[in-house]
Amino acid sequence: MKKKKQERQEQLTQLIEDTPFITDEALAEQFGVSIQTIRLDRLELSIPELRERIKHVAQQQWDETVKALPLDEVIGEVVHLDLDQSAISLLDIGAEHVFSRNQIARGHHLFAQANSLAVAVIDDDLALTAQSDIRFTRPVKLHERVIAKAYVRGENEKGHTIVDVTSYVDQEMVFQGQFHMYRSTDE
Repeated sequence: MKKKKQERQEQLTQLIEDTPFITDEALAEQFGVSIQTIRLDRLELSIPELRERIKHVAQQQWDETVKALPLDEVIGEVVHLDLDQSAISLLDIGAEHVFSRNQIARGHHLFAQANSLAVAVIDDDLALTAQSDIRFTRPVKLHERVIAKAYVRGENEKGHTIVDVTSYVDQEMVFQGQFHMYRSTDE
């Protein structure tokens, strides 16, 4: 049963506040209305689209916590960050990321996304990659979205922090890397 507009908009506002990364499609399904109706509601309520909400939450979290890397130096959009624990970023593959002849992403973009996420997750003023072991498991194509997930695993015998990063397109792994991170507290 459809809700009255005012009631729907109140619930919409609360739902987006509670779960800022919810999509317009999921909201439309939940409220039993069209995606266009959700977009109009958001416009009326001055609620930004999902991409802007992600950027806002990430920037807010970043400004409060991250030490090793400014947000504008991370490759991709950080959507989750728990320092010295885990992090997630998104990278939408555009024309600037691919070879023109075959529309396949250049590997250095996937590496840069993973490496910058490994740096960002470190809770220190200085974090540098001392060593990495990487593997590309399938080509990534134009217009695909790469989701990189970083997990801090602990320290190695040299005192470097080990960060595992796995990148996916949909549910399929496309990149895997282990980064040995030097941090200033290692001195």
